[in-house]
Amino acid sequence: MSTASPNNPPAVVWFRNDLRLHDNPALQEACARGEILPVFILDDINAGPWALGGASRWWLHQSLAKLRESLQGRLWLFAGDPLEILPRFMAEHHANAIYWNRSYEPWQVKRDRELKLHLEIEGIEVHSYKANLLFEPWENLKGDGSCYKVFTPFYRNAIQNLPVATSPKAAPQQMQIAPCAQADDSLTQLVLLSSTGWHRKLEAHWSPGEAGALNTLEHFLESGLWNYPEGRDFPAQQSVSRLSPHLRFGEVSPGQLWHAVTRQGLENGSEEQAEQFKRQLIWREFSAALLYHFPTISHENMNARFDRFPWQDNDELLQRWQRGETGYPLIDAGMRELWQTGYMHNRVRMIVGSFLVKNLRLHWHHGARWFWDCLLDADLANNSCSWQWVAGCGTDAAPYFRIFNPLTQSQKFDPKGEYIRSYVPELSRLSDREIHEPSALSQQTLTAAGIELGNNYPEPVVDLKASRENALEAYQQTK
Repeated sequence: MSTASPNNPPAVVWFRNDLRLHDNPALQEACARGEILPVFILDDINAGPWALGGASRWWLHQSLAKLRESLQGRLWLFAGDPLEILPRFMAEHHANAIYWNRSYEPWQVKRDRELKLHLEIEGIEVHSYKANLLFEPWENLKGDGSCYKVFTPFYRNAIQNLPVATSPKAAPQQMQIAPCAQADDSLTQLVLLSSTGWHRKLEAHWSPGEAGALNTLEHFLESGLWNYPEGRDFPAQQSVSRLSPHLRFGEVSPGQLWHAVTRQGLENGSEEQAEQFKRQLIWREFSAALLYHFPTISHENMNARFDRFPWQDNDELLQRWQRGETGYPLIDAGMRELWQTGYMHNRVRMIVGSFLVKNLRLHWHHGARWFWDCLLDADLANNSCSWQWVAGCGTDAAPYFRIFNPLTQSQKFDPKGEYIRSYVPELSRLSDREIHEPSALSQQTLTAAGIELGNNYPEPVVDLKASRENALEAYQQTK
């Protein structure tokens, strides 16, 4: 129970996708008020089909452990429906106010509206803030008040007419945190970690938590930003930020990233590189706005003509793609990177996505669900919009006839085969030229490299030329 009296009631701070102390307006405002009760609720009830996937649950476990440490061990942890948990918890602790930062997925918006109405009827103050986006989804609109469906005008309007807020706030200097009566194993009781232990392979690659986010940001500013516009297309280079999981769980805010990158660009003359990175932050905003205004895009084609597309139904092909056993080294490297690290380089995400929906002609839903379960940075808006983009059925989508060729992409963006060798080691003895297409090599060359196609490396699952022609023919049926 809280030590606060009814005459000096505490306020609840409901942590959600904002697991940080810095630049956290809900936490800042609640601390200015007085004593706080920090709470996190694992809500698989209202999330339904969008409950966190396995990789995200591992990250959440680690991030909550770090957040709890920074809150002096006084973070209340629950699993269930916040509509039931929060009113009861607040009554037990005589709390008369709750603070949270807004979330924007359709199920979250619906839940939060219901909760706000219920609490206000009970006489509870409800305070919500913008903390997870640079702009609210209802701020960056066209002149007629409608949502942008094309990224470029969305981007231009944002940078011209919607200046980012003032510099991010520091963590509260003083926090009066009410005691937490939960047992030490309350985090374990959320059962976020798989009993199989498969998640342990992720530990070598990541440092979840706010400190890890800030360290990753600092490393990117020093080592990656200068080469970002060119280097971000090459998966073997260290030119991407790898901040997306930290941003997904709110261990760092988009405002912190925006201001840090802007400052770095001004200080060392890399303003163009900084603008390219900030453009990607606004793409994230674009995806969030689309999901907010078109809440069915997580499962329905934005372009209805694709409702007539003749997708294939082939479990074997899907599993070969998921396991990274397609016979196309760049595809296989990307899918294995995903399985081994919970992450995939963005250029490779586009290539493996195109291969699934066009060369294999499997529904983009399959790819979106696999990414949802395997990606540490799985975000419903980004995931849905990106898969619709690559499938050609979304707003501002790539034309369907734009089919990434995994061989030419591999030769162009992994010319020395460094990325492929990292995740497809059975091909490591091939030369830089040979490694992109083992199936085109002579038996003598394959034998010398220790490769037996169909045994220790698969034959290609489809012919690129024939599958491309079949995809374009299938596309005609949507007209």
